[in-house]
Amino acid sequence: MMMRSQISFVFLVLPCLGLVALSLCLGFVSAASSLPQPNKLTWHYYKVHNTCDEAEIYVRHQVQLLWNKDKTITPKLLRLLYSDCFVTGCDASVLLDGPNSEKTAPQNYGLGGFVFIDKVKSVLEQRCPGVVSCADILNLAARDALHLAGAPSYPVLTGRRDGLTSSKSSVDLPSPSISWQAALTYFKSRGLDVLDMTTLLGAHSMGKTHCRYIVDRLYNFNNTGKPDPSMERSFISDMRRLCPPRTKKGQSDPLVYLNPGFGANHTFTESYYSRILSHKAILGIDQQLLYGDDTKEITKEFAAGFEDFRKSFALSINRMGAYQVLTGNLGEIRKNCRIPNKK
Repeated sequence: MMMRSQISFVFLVLPCLGLVALSLCLGFVSAASSLPQPNKLTWHYYKVHNTCDEAEIYVRHQVQLLWNKDKTITPKLLRLLYSDCFVTGCDASVLLDGPNSEKTAPQNYGLGGFVFIDKVKSVLEQRCPGVVSCADILNLAARDALHLAGAPSYPVLTGRRDGLTSSKSSVDLPSPSISWQAALTYFKSRGLDVLDMTTLLGAHSMGKTHCRYIVDRLYNFNNTGKPDPSMERSFISDMRRLCPPRTKKGQSDPLVYLNPGFGANHTFTESYYSRILSHKAILGIDQQLLYGDDTKEITKEFAAGFEDFRKSFALSINRMGAYQVLTGNLGEIRKNCRIPNKK
């Protein structure tokens, strides 16, 4: 069977075949199987080890209850997962409280979803005390929330343990205004490739961002005193009405949808890629996908084929979720996701 690394290789060496090539490369992949399995993690870990057979069912039930009330939980959990895995690995260190913890880093401004993880953890501690890690809860909850929003219900390999420390100095999440080359270098440092990067950025079909992250594109791109020339003119006008220039301290910092026109639906769609092709991406890094040969080709394929995007997303988010996990005797199983266990 072809592995995930070979999928991206085949796609990148056959760009002239377009959607057909991507369909062939991804078509054999089911959202329920065919995932490369990291040696350290196990499918249905808690059932296999007979420690909490219904762990995933408990998580899924709690996600459904909250999603019925608040559909914004999907982008919140997805950003929380990204902010955790891309720093010190998928060890739930982003959940730890503290005056200098990861959640206090500038890059994590506006991060949400913590209270919901607390709720799921409390339920699991009642059912299976001291068994299910916060790191696994975050990965499972993000999967279930994504599925409710329209993503595939991909299998999450489990068996992660929780980190013991959290430091804002370790947070090196990049600016949303970096070039596609710089972004790819960052993704590669996490063991991910160009297909992973272009796929995972598609999560920007949901959620909101603060105007502070896009005012440079609207008013002073690269210190030119002009807007980003890659942005469509009418789109610049629309966004300027939502995001006025930041000229004084204490000025409000409004939130805007990352995917205007669709964002309020809180659904997982391929519309993000169509916006990029129309030069109407909100974040600079999103629009940058048009300027790499491979990223542009992938963007075109996903804009034309939702199922290809869904299948690729299932694979890429699993690869992200396996980055530098703690297993075995490493780390611990926290009783409270916000604080390390007392020794």
